[in-house]
Amino acid sequence: MGDDSEWMKLPIDQKCEHKIWKARLNGYEEALKLFQKIEDEKSPEWGKYLGLIKKFVTDSNAVAQLKGLEAALAFIENAHVAGKTTGEVVSGVVSKVFNQPKARAKELGTDICLTYIEIEKAELVQDELIKGLDNKNPKIVVACVETLRKALCEFGSKIITLKPVVKVLPKLFESREKAVRDEAKLLAVEIYRWIRDALRTPLQNINSVQLKELEEEWVKLPPAAPKQTRFLRSQQDLKAKFEQQQAAGGDEADGDDDDEVEAAPVDPYELLEAVEILSKLPKDFYEKIEAKKWQERKEVLEAVEALTKNPKLESGDYGDLARALKKVIGKDANVMLVAMAAKCLAGLATGLRKKFGTYAGHVVPTILEKFKEKKPQVVQALQEAIDAVFLTTTLQNISEDVLAVMDNKNPSIKQQASLFLARSFRHCTPSTLPKSVLKPFCAAFLKQVNDSAPEVRDAAFEALGTAMKVVGEKAVNPFLADVDKLKLDKIKECADKVELVGKKGGGGGGGGGGEKKAKPAAKAAGPPKKGKPASAPSAKSKKASDTKETVETELSPEVCEEKAAAVLPASCMQLLDSGNWKERLASMEEFQRAVEQMDKSEMPCQALVKMLAKKPGWKETNFQVMQMKLHIVGLIAQKGSFSKTSALVVLDGLVDKIGDVKCGSNAKEALTAIGEACSLPWTAEQVVSMAFTQKNPKNQAETLNWLANAMKEFGFAGINVKAFINNVKTALGATNPAVRTSAITLLGVMYLYMGAPLRMFFEDEKPALLSQIDAEFEKMQGQSPPAPIRGTKKAGAEEEGDAAAEEEEVDGGAGDIMDLLPRTDISDKITSDMVSKISDKNWKIRKEGLDEVAAVISEAKFIQANIGELPMALKGRLNDSNKLLVQQALNILQQIATAMGPSLKQHVKNLGIPVITVLGDSKSNVRAAALSTLNAWVEQTGMKEWLEGEDLSEELKKENPFLRQEILGWLAEKLPTLRTVPADLMLCVPHLYGCLEDRSGDVRKKAQDALPTFMMHLGYEKMSKATSKLKPASKDQVVGMLEKARAVMPAKPEAPAKAAASKPPASSTPAAKPASGLCTFPLTTANMTTTSWLGVVGKKPPVKAGAKDEEDKSGPIFILVPNGKEQRIKEEKALKILKWNFITPRDEYVEQLKTQMSTCLPKWLQDELFHFDFQRHVKAIGAMIEHMEAECEAVIGCLDLILKWFTLRFFDTNTSVLMKALEFLKLLFTMLSRKNYQLNDYEASSFIPYLILKVGESKDVVRKDVRAILTMLCKVYAASKVFPFLMEGTKSKNSKQRCECLEELGCLIENFGMNVCQPTPAKALKEIALHIGDRDTTVRNAALNTVVAAYNACGDQVFKLIGNVRPSNLNHKNAAEVTSSSIFNSQARAQNAHLEQSAPSIPKEFQLDLEVFENNHTCASDIPDLVQHKLDEVLEPVMIPERKMRSVSPHFDDIHNSSASTINFVISQVASGDINTSIQALAQLFSMESLAREASMGVLKDLMHGLITLMLDTRVEDIEDGQQLIRSVNLLVVRVLEKSDQTNILSALLVLLQDSLISTAGSPMFSELVMKCLWRMIRFLPQTINSINLDRILLDVHNFMKVFPKEKLKQLKSDVPHRTLKTLLHTLCRLTGAKILDHMSMIENRNESELEAHLRRVVKHSANLSGLKSDKSTEKGALRSDDKVIKAKVSDILSEIFKKIGSKENTKEGLTELYEYKQKYSDADLEPFLRNNSQFFQSYVDRGLRMIESEREGKGRIQTSTGILFTEDRPPLSSLRPSVASSTDMLHSKLSQLKESREHFQQEQSHSHSPTRSSSPASNLDDLKKRLERIKSNRQ
Repeated sequence: MGDDSEWMKLPIDQKCEHKIWKARLNGYEEALKLFQKIEDEKSPEWGKYLGLIKKFVTDSNAVAQLKGLEAALAFIENAHVAGKTTGEVVSGVVSKVFNQPKARAKELGTDICLTYIEIEKAELVQDELIKGLDNKNPKIVVACVETLRKALCEFGSKIITLKPVVKVLPKLFESREKAVRDEAKLLAVEIYRWIRDALRTPLQNINSVQLKELEEEWVKLPPAAPKQTRFLRSQQDLKAKFEQQQAAGGDEADGDDDDEVEAAPVDPYELLEAVEILSKLPKDFYEKIEAKKWQERKEVLEAVEALTKNPKLESGDYGDLARALKKVIGKDANVMLVAMAAKCLAGLATGLRKKFGTYAGHVVPTILEKFKEKKPQVVQALQEAIDAVFLTTTLQNISEDVLAVMDNKNPSIKQQASLFLARSFRHCTPSTLPKSVLKPFCAAFLKQVNDSAPEVRDAAFEALGTAMKVVGEKAVNPFLADVDKLKLDKIKECADKVELVGKKGGGGGGGGGGEKKAKPAAKAAGPPKKGKPASAPSAKSKKASDTKETVETELSPEVCEEKAAAVLPASCMQLLDSGNWKERLASMEEFQRAVEQMDKSEMPCQALVKMLAKKPGWKETNFQVMQMKLHIVGLIAQKGSFSKTSALVVLDGLVDKIGDVKCGSNAKEALTAIGEACSLPWTAEQVVSMAFTQKNPKNQAETLNWLANAMKEFGFAGINVKAFINNVKTALGATNPAVRTSAITLLGVMYLYMGAPLRMFFEDEKPALLSQIDAEFEKMQGQSPPAPIRGTKKAGAEEEGDAAAEEEEVDGGAGDIMDLLPRTDISDKITSDMVSKISDKNWKIRKEGLDEVAAVISEAKFIQANIGELPMALKGRLNDSNKLLVQQALNILQQIATAMGPSLKQHVKNLGIPVITVLGDSKSNVRAAALSTLNAWVEQTGMKEWLEGEDLSEELKKENPFLRQEILGWLAEKLPTLRTVPADLMLCVPHLYGCLEDRSGDVRKKAQDALPTFMMHLGYEKMSKATSKLKPASKDQVVGMLEKARAVMPAKPEAPAKAAASKPPASSTPAAKPASGLCTFPLTTANMTTTSWLGVVGKKPPVKAGAKDEEDKSGPIFILVPNGKEQRIKEEKALKILKWNFITPRDEYVEQLKTQMSTCLPKWLQDELFHFDFQRHVKAIGAMIEHMEAECEAVIGCLDLILKWFTLRFFDTNTSVLMKALEFLKLLFTMLSRKNYQLNDYEASSFIPYLILKVGESKDVVRKDVRAILTMLCKVYAASKVFPFLMEGTKSKNSKQRCECLEELGCLIENFGMNVCQPTPAKALKEIALHIGDRDTTVRNAALNTVVAAYNACGDQVFKLIGNVRPSNLNHKNAAEVTSSSIFNSQARAQNAHLEQSAPSIPKEFQLDLEVFENNHTCASDIPDLVQHKLDEVLEPVMIPERKMRSVSPHFDDIHNSSASTINFVISQVASGDINTSIQALAQLFSMESLAREASMGVLKDLMHGLITLMLDTRVEDIEDGQQLIRSVNLLVVRVLEKSDQTNILSALLVLLQDSLISTAGSPMFSELVMKCLWRMIRFLPQTINSINLDRILLDVHNFMKVFPKEKLKQLKSDVPHRTLKTLLHTLCRLTGAKILDHMSMIENRNESELEAHLRRVVKHSANLSGLKSDKSTEKGALRSDDKVIKAKVSDILSEIFKKIGSKENTKEGLTELYEYKQKYSDADLEPFLRNNSQFFQSYVDRGLRMIESEREGKGRIQTSTGILFTEDRPPLSSLRPSVASSTDMLHSKLSQLKESREHFQQEQSHSHSPTRSSSPASNLDDLKKRLERIKSNRQ
């Protein structure tokens, strides 16, 4: 008892698991009580027992198990989560309960199974029970069979799937155990109750005794259909209904409803197992079927016949077999074999059903032709065959073939064709036999009812009678208008005899439903699925009634008068034809009042309109009377039953008046009313033909205008376009322009409804007219046709849901429009020879055949559906081993789609589905072509045909990742645009679930994208139910995805035309946004949206895939494709593929390259190369480097693709990829060079331009590698061909690229001579010379170096080659100026710049000697002795205090023997590593006024920027002598301001101030220093005003004020900029007066300039101050006053100068300033300042001034002799300085100096006998030559 007390304390769930059985028993009892108490089915308490229920039913103790079963049953009945335990619990029941001896246990076990079924788990329970049938214990088997029987008895065949049960029945009947056999018998009887005779076929092979017993039992069963007695939880409404019936005690009341519920009988075919027969065909079948001996042919046909007797066949490719049988039927002379082949075809069609539809169109024409045979057994076999084939396809698909033989000369063929149609019609319903299909058949039958052969007539009557029975008399009557009464009666008699067949699958109301039920069922099924067929009968009935009115007998004038007199006043009748117009008018008014008061039923329309037509009738001369008359016609048409007979009375008169100015509008209104009464299509046809018969251009034009407007009001439905086309063509050719304009307007309206096909009718018109039509069409493009406002009321009243019907009619109209196009029958042109060519063994002949087909289709433009044997031939080519032919076949299919139009539907199964198969091709370009073809077909056929049947699901079933992902992607795009889909789409769902777990990530992703689109049509419930057959692990995963897909499921589009536009209302859930997005953009957004709800996908499959990839990587990575490269070159030349030419690579280029590479590289490498992760690229390049040497032949084979891929990498921003790519390219070109391979132009043009882009890369290491590759490139590609690419590179906006390309060009010229220049040396050098004027220093220097290289190569000829380059084409600057500016700027940024960095900016020929002097210190120490000696001869000795400034002394002039060399030397000093040396060199440059004045504005701006930046740099103070350095820079700035061209420096300062104020990053001190410079310039304006170009200064001020208007300027923190500008303008105005306004010529729109207004105010103010003085006196006065001011300040200025002279550091600057002051003011008195100083100081100043004077004179001579001048920065202003030389002159000068220098050196060397280095610079010429040689060798 102690133990008991322990477990008694445990909670219930723990007791249930206790090892002591009593504890478990107690636990089960308590659990049972608990389960019965819990009221909330979703209580969390249930969750505790989820894992225990299986233990409840499988307890090892029998007593405890019994109680456990009761508890489990209570759990299942009450718990919401019970369904999760189904599999394990039912399995436990089968294995551990059904074998128990206790009946109670078995009973509870059965109840548990049935309860699980009740909670919607029928499939799982059924699966477990069927598994139990394989148990070795017969007790278990018996119990399972019994449970299945009870489940079927209670729940019925809708809940219990019978197919798997029927499948195992024969096996149960073979059991050794009698109990099993007996239970199987009871089960078979129960199944028979539900499916009746459908069970006979599956059980036909069981023991005959057993079968007999079963037959006896079946006979005993009551005929009444069984009913479901137990219901699922979701069927509680049915349960309530059933209980109500039981309570009422009568079943008959609702018998009809029950019949409707069970209207779909079980198809025996569905219960059968498919048999695979293709592999069982005789091995030599295809040889023997062609054998000459009929016995051999018979032998194999018998074998096939035996195989085809299997009632259900496995799907497969039966094309060859069908073709072989077709050939026997069509061509075999032995009729017995024909009959056998027909039976085989019938067997195939019966066994395959819809899967045979693909081959139906191929065999039907042959069978019909063979009906010429008269032997009954042959005819019967053929009838059976064609009837079986019909059930596999649709009437529409074979209509063309049948109609083709209806006019055959052989009466037997006509008879059998009609009989076949009669039999076929019996399987149809009004919806499957629409007017469009029936109309051509009725026309053919009407011909046959008059045939001479009675059997043909009888067959036609029978067919017409059957059609009448199916669609109704009203629908057929319009086609029988011309049939006499006798024949009509016979047709009706035939119709009465016809018994319709209930259509399979539940469409027609079942076998026993009878005729009365077939129509209501079809009608009920119509609206939701097929709006168009549902509306068809009403439309037909309307037409039928119209037809009766049209043939209304014409009344005689007497009868008309009599009828009119009965309804019109007598006075009205008398005055109708009065001679007085007023009386006629009064008569008309009475007439109108009478018509308005008449009732519709008593209005004799024909009589009334004939009265109106009574003399004078439509010839009425008074317009008022005529207006009334026309108005009355309209009233009669609106109010009465207006027939076409009545309309014909008035139409001619209306058309005659339609062009009348006064009556035209009334005539149009009347015509519109008639159109509404008699239908617009008929009215329009009559009116247009009458108008063009009359020849009145006004009437013709207005008729067309009326018709255009009427089309908009009535819509386009029913319009017979063909009736108008000829008249419209006539109108287009009319001489009257109004007629032509009206015709074009009408065409525009028709275009709204017809679209592009309309143009096809007018392609033969004159180009001018065609362009007008095109312009009209273009206006209409993008517009949608207006909704009809007339002619729709009646239809709306008769039909429910008329909106949907209208939409369907519009769609139908579009299809009809396509049918109107004139189509060519090309079946005769598709010869057997052509078809045999397409199937030839030689691919070239196959291609020839395909070319012929393409030519035939292109020539025909629009073709009929009959294309002979072409479909099967093309289908064969879709599997061709040659992928080019596959693509060609796809292109032809695309052609066919466009050419055939909607008739293409009949070829979907035999040609369209094979296109889907091509989507599984391994080549992406083939798949892309297939997808394009598929979309072209769908555009013509719609999606319905593709989704019907099992074809699509069979394709999806194939485990081909490419096929699966393409199909799913395609479906994800198309499904959201559909309103409804066939139920067969459900067949794809199991395969869709399989794709969700596919090994391929792409397939999984596409499946996830497609999931919501499937759900939008099938619903969540259906798709969720379909998961029950999945494995538990898979099911959980898929159910999770379904839940997530449910959240983003798009809503169905409301109308086909607005599928994308109509969005579901936004819901409150977070998923509303993705849902609407998905609906709007079915393809792309689906991909984006659905991938965001993923995350459920398992990770195991990718791991496996990865492992597989690792194995694949062992082989070669470059695959040699023979002639692959040549083919690509051909394709690019033929423009079949994109040419590799782009600024940035677009997606289509990447996709194209990916496609091309797929044949040359393994899949794994291709994935790496096109991966989004750059690390994968690095990895791929590494692999390519490893394999390159070993697979060099294959590398060369796909070299073009490899180079193209690397060009894509040049656009990447990742440096590691770029460096790895350059590493590979260096190795690649080394290998190519070693193999002596030469690049072809195709490879070079797709690579070199993109390589050159990288030569301008900012990173030095990249540029270095690219230059190395360019050098290697010349070994595998002609340098002369590389040259143009580099020339193209010099046009880049990137200055680094321009510079590097120019340098590379120089290297090419050096290494390969002038012949390398392309197209000619002259053109090339002229292009290069243009860059000497480039704004960038490095580019200018590179260009000069390149020209010097050319000079070295060809000498003086260079001058001729370059010729005169116009200065206007250049922004040229002198190299010296630019070099000084750019290098000084670099020093301002970092004082420790090295000479080596600036070396490339100095032309080589001038640089070498200087390098010797600067870097070789021993040489520099030897030279000065000689230099000093020569200096004494040239200059007077001058005492210079302390600092000699040796580095910038002009002493080296004599060494170089030319003034140009001196200038160059000073320039080189600017680039010195020593900042002091640089500043002194600049000071020396700017000390020469004539030289300084040539500095351009751009250079001065850069220089001032650099100097001011240097002055503000805080780091300068930290270096030694920092303060001294700042003072030196300060002096230099002053010198620059004074010596430079005043216009340029003032302009430079204004621009610099503008830039500094714009920039927020700079120091505010910068702006202040710039303004100080400007104030200094303003102070000296009175002296410099005459040398300033005021136009330029005012332009710069204008630009400044544009950027900084007055208001903006005042908003700045400081007001100094505003005051500076104001002072400058005031000073200019003061100095020039009103003339300042004449200097605004360079300003565009000067009236809008703020500057002009300001100047005018200043000038006006000045004028007021100065009174009426002339401009000249004002100017003189101003100058005089300025002189006084200057004199007043003389002492201050001279004091400052003498202070500088006295300071140790600034003595030179002081002397220079004093000299310049004396030059300006020659009368200046220096005596007062000198008198106060010592005699030594006075002598020092005197000597210094003389020294400066002599220097200035010397420099002037230098300038004159060299002729090197600096040019302006702005080309348009170059005309202001005629002395400025062009860059060509400068270049010529440089080269001339080089030449003279060389000659001089040679002469010196020949005359010199001293070997010392100091004797002459010529002694270093040998060294110079050696160094040049070394440089050349290094560069090579």
